[in-house]
Amino acid sequence: MSPTVPDLENVNWLQPWLAPLQAHGLAMATQLSSPTGGGVAGALNALAGNCPVRFAEGDAAPSGEAYEAFIRRVGHVPTRDNLHDLFNGLVWMGFPATKARLNVLQSNEIARQGVGAVRGPVRDAITLFDESGAVLLAPEPLWQALLARDWVTLFITHRALWRQARLVLFGHALMEQLVSPRKNITAHVLVEKFALELIEHIEPPDDSMPSTGATGATGATGSLGALDAALAAALSAEVLARKPFTPLPVLGMPGWWPANEDPGFYADPGVFRPPRPR
Repeated sequence: MSPTVPDLENVNWLQPWLAPLQAHGLAMATQLSSPTGGGVAGALNALAGNCPVRFAEGDAAPSGEAYEAFIRRVGHVPTRDNLHDLFNGLVWMGFPATKARLNVLQSNEIARQGVGAVRGPVRDAITLFDESGAVLLAPEPLWQALLARDWVTLFITHRALWRQARLVLFGHALMEQLVSPRKNITAHVLVEKFALELIEHIEPPDDSMPSTGATGATGATGSLGALDAALAAALSAEVLARKPFTPLPVLGMPGWWPANEDPGFYADPGVFRPPRPR
């Protein structure tokens, strides 16, 4: 593999959590592993198609200009030759409308408040979702159990219901962490009311598929596009200021990690934490 991207050879593009970005990821890995592969920015641009941004060298932003403001002004994403920025680029290609919407919201906050030691609730929430966010499309009983942090009900009692659900990762730092899977890696799942209804806009999973396929991938590119459009239309500064997220240890997902076939996997209060006292 290309020496310009450390640990690229350790990415398993067949893992279920990378299913929505798998095609672009495999193409990226092939290009970067060739003798003339170049850097991450060039490889992303070769695949970007209708993506609303292009990818530039990591030091492209002028000194003193905020990263998000530079992207808004120029339409170029500074991109270093590492996995973190590679996954960021892949998310731009998979969720172009949502990423563009978050960039507008971030840059608006920067224009309003400037860049200081404290980012404020909107920018904090955007950063959290951008780095470690996920969207869950699931039946109501799974949502009720997740919001109650009732892990036994969520993953054992209602395990069969996960065939009707999908967890779609959005955070690029979360994807980078999962290159070396650890039990405690946690997504921040969007739980605003519109997120509970997004499943109505997405093609339902095929019940004939095993849980590995039905969980974690939005299926066809068209389904991912519908999810992207719904997210972009619904996200606002008002919604994000409430930090509408709940934690979900992603390797607890049925079909995502062999060890969780043992119910004892979930008996770990350091990972599957009880709800906070009200």
